[in-house]
Amino acid sequence: MVREVSESCVDSLMTEMVACYCNRFYANKPELAARRIEAIGYQVGQQLSERYTMERPRFGDHLEAIKFICKDFWSEVFKKQIDNLKTNHRGTFVLQDNKFPWLARMSVDPSADNVSSVEDYSAPTAESKAAQAMSMHLYFPCGIIRGALSNLGIPCAVSADISSLPACTFIVRFGI
Repeated sequence: MVREVSESCVDSLMTEMVACYCNRFYANKPELAARRIEAIGYQVGQQLSERYTMERPRFGDHLEAIKFICKDFWSEVFKKQIDNLKTNHRGTFVLQDNKFPWLARMSVDPSADNVSSVEDYSAPTAESKAAQAMSMHLYFPCGIIRGALSNLGIPCAVSADISSLPACTFIVRFGI
């Protein structure tokens, strides 16, 4: 029996989790909010990786593990494979998702936050606030990837880039 969760439920959970950590628990400390969101993703990634690899043999190298993440793991979590995988053959992999599901339906109204006066040059622009809000939503999937690879015995660091929405690029660095 396959157990699945509705995409809208996952989207709502993600949005509420990020909002709670950023606006309530750590309102004045975004770096702590980001660290906690990533830690929750790390735990989820470890548990999902454990579930999806129970009946598989251990992976022989980093490339096999990252291929598993791009094909099987990504398919289970996001119902599609990763769109592109690149490597520099020195421990860095770049995973490209051209329509990352957790960003595809996200929208930001730049006019709502654009109330800074002309004299207030230190106030963040609506675009930078939107980028910061979007980046907070990427700590969770970065944690999922890091947790899954950690469960496979591969310590790494994971970061994300959202220069062209809704595409998202995850950078995985091994040997950290």
